[in-house]
Amino acid sequence: MSTTDGVGLIELDRPERRNALDVATCRELVDATVRVREEGARAVVVTGSGSSFCSGADFGEVYTDGFREALYAALHAVVDLPMPVVAAVNGPAIGAGIQLAIACDLRTAAPSAVFALPTARLGLAVDPWTIDRLVQIAGGGSARSLLLACAQLDVTTAHARGLVDSLGERADALALAADLATMAPLTLAYNKIAVNAFGRSHPSAVVPDLDAEFERCWDSEDIQEGRIARSEKRPPRFNGR
Repeated sequence: MSTTDGVGLIELDRPERRNALDVATCRELVDATVRVREEGARAVVVTGSGSSFCSGADFGEVYTDGFREALYAALHAVVDLPMPVVAAVNGPAIGAGIQLAIACDLRTAAPSAVFALPTARLGLAVDPWTIDRLVQIAGGGSARSLLLACAQLDVTTAHARGLVDSLGERADALALAADLATMAPLTLAYNKIAVNAFGRSHPSAVVPDLDAEFERCWDSEDIQEGRIARSEKRPPRFNGR
């Protein structure tokens, strides 16, 4: 994990296991979300090392006590980051991998990306939050195709259906994040929690005070900076206050 010019980079680094998630990796993800907050990142990119984004859950641990708790703690740590998170899907995103991709706010996918959620072939199940999030992002048709038919979506199909926001490599995801890092942090945080609040079905979800966050944007120094920068015909320099 690193932060450069306001952009945090979180990389799964188990290429020998195609970046499959085990308990230790899930805990490392949680720790990485804490660090990007501490380091003041204004946008974050999540990706995988090697040729896979994340091949899913590590089957050496998926049936063990504590795995589900670790997995969902990691997913919600990503969701709950206050800044935008971009998934750079550099290869297959299968099972828990697609869950991690949709936990991010935006998805940039390489030509080798493929998406699948074959729980019905394995006797497993994903939680209601995952299904709700998948429907919200990619629509009910895509959710049914992935969950009921255990379909695999290539990057072209995923892009056409809204599961992927843009086509590109890691460098493109980092460029998008760099642009996001120049935007007003309070506005982005408000927009993110508002979008996430609608339809969120995780039982431990806390409904935010959206009105208070809305007013915070309008009472901020950043709104004044935006007005002044516009009048001076220069890029704004937002400070998140």
